[in-house]
Amino acid sequence: MPLRAFNLPEHATCLIFDIDSTLYTCPEYAHEQIDSQIRHFADLRGMTHDKARALIADSRRTYAAAHGGKNISLGNLFTSLGISIEESIAWRKTLFDPADYLTKDDRLIATLTALKARYHLVCVTNNPVLPAEKTLRALGVAELIEKTIGLDTCMKSKPAREMLEQAAGVARAPFGECVSIGDRYDIDLALPLELGMGGILVGGVEDVYGLPDIL
Repeated sequence: MPLRAFNLPEHATCLIFDIDSTLYTCPEYAHEQIDSQIRHFADLRGMTHDKARALIADSRRTYAAAHGGKNISLGNLFTSLGISIEESIAWRKTLFDPADYLTKDDRLIATLTALKARYHLVCVTNNPVLPAEKTLRALGVAELIEKTIGLDTCMKSKPAREMLEQAAGVARAPFGECVSIGDRYDIDLALPLELGMGGILVGGVEDVYGLPDIL
C-alpha cells in the first residue's frame, strides 16, 4: 500500500502517530497482539481458539456490512461481546511483550529526531500506555515522544475525539495544525480528517522514514 496524504495543513505544528504497524513493521507481533487476546477470550468463554477467531472475524464482517465497509477496533469489538474497556486494558498489559519482537531502529530514531526539530510528536494508540511505552522503548524512540495517549487515558478506543483532543492539547494546537499518521484509514484517519486535521496513511515504518521529505 503506497503512502497517501490527505488535507495536509500549510502550517502543521503537531504530528499524531499511531504506534502498532506504523512505527514498526512486524507482522508477527501485530498478529500476536490481536491473537493473544482472542485466545484469552476463548479460554474465558470455554471455547476453542479457532471458534473464537471465527467469532471475531464474523463480528468484524457484520460490523463492516452495517457501517459502509468501515473497520472496528478490537477493543470496541470486545465491548460488544461483553468485555469492558477496563478488562481489555488489563489483558493488554500482560498478554504480550514488545521486547520479544522489536529491537532498536536507528533509522526511525533519526527520522523522529528530524521531525521533532519542527513538530510536537504525540502517540495515540489503542493499547494502554504501559505496553505502548514499552514498544517505544524497544524501538529506541520513547524520549522523542512528548506524550503517549492510550486506551486507559480516556477509557476509549480509537476512533475517539477525546483522544485527539488530548493529543492536540499537548501542542496547544488547533485541529487544523495537526496531522494524524497511521496504517488504518477508518481507525487512524477518518475521524481526524472529519475534525479538520491532515492525515497520512502509511503501510508501515518504511513510509514513516520518508515523512521528513513530504512534510
